[in-house]
Amino acid sequence: MPTSPSSSVQRARETIAARLREMRLDAGLTVESLADRCGWHKSKSSRIENTKTLPSVADIRAWCAACGVDDQAADLIAASRSADSMYVEWRRLHRTGLRRSQESRVPLYERTRLFRIYCANVIPGLLQTEAYATALLSAITAFRGTPDDVTEAVAARLARSRVVEEGNHRFGLLVEEEVLRHRMGNAATMRGQLEYLLTIMSLPRVSFGVIPFTADRHMWPVETFSIFDEDRVTVELVSAAITVTAPGEIDLYSRAYAELQQLAVYGPNARALIREAIRALR
Repeated sequence: MPTSPSSSVQRARETIAARLREMRLDAGLTVESLADRCGWHKSKSSRIENTKTLPSVADIRAWCAACGVDDQAADLIAASRSADSMYVEWRRLHRTGLRRSQESRVPLYERTRLFRIYCANVIPGLLQTEAYATALLSAITAFRGTPDDVTEAVAARLARSRVVEEGNHRFGLLVEEEVLRHRMGNAATMRGQLEYLLTIMSLPRVSFGVIPFTADRHMWPVETFSIFDEDRVTVELVSAAITVTAPGEIDLYSRAYAELQQLAVYGPNARALIREAIRALR
């Protein structure tokens, strides 16, 4: 089962570091002589090779030049940027507000045919009402201290959620029962959100499951994750968004989803849990 959602990132960075080390060895250079050619301290070369320091674009170009393989710099820079994009801190992703990150995922949502999403804390973004999304994104904006563009971000989130009702997509959505009880906004906001779930789960392309408090668990609650076809997984941490593309790790998340799916109830039983949550609102 998934243990470290950043392991794909680390492996990608280790691959780049290993390639840089091979270049140095192929060029017959020591760590010290490479550092001299690059004009930096020898400890920097060691830190880069041991993934203690991430090489910048300028570092990669200098390294390749020192090893006489300038032609390989472009590929390594592209690989480094790809690895860097796997782990993105929210403060960097949301430095101009939340709207852009909502809009940036539209192409991914439009081309994905099978969505498998597990949430242990909030209603999945694809199923959020305007009021619920506003309460949630307002809380995120306040917590992270990002520019306040909540109105625009909510509109972008609702626009991308149209894939639930349009196009050739299928959705497998799992939530823990506590998601139905965690109140975002006031009671009216939660009531509207829960009633919307009752409506949307009737769509033939939507499979909505709830894992009850009373489930006899053989799979523990894990971090919120979304699987897009068999191509990638996104994981949401408090500090960062992680993109997993390694086939082995995608398989782990697929297995985790399958295990969690076995714990969930669907149809009338799921509706009963949602209605209980509505009745509990004060």
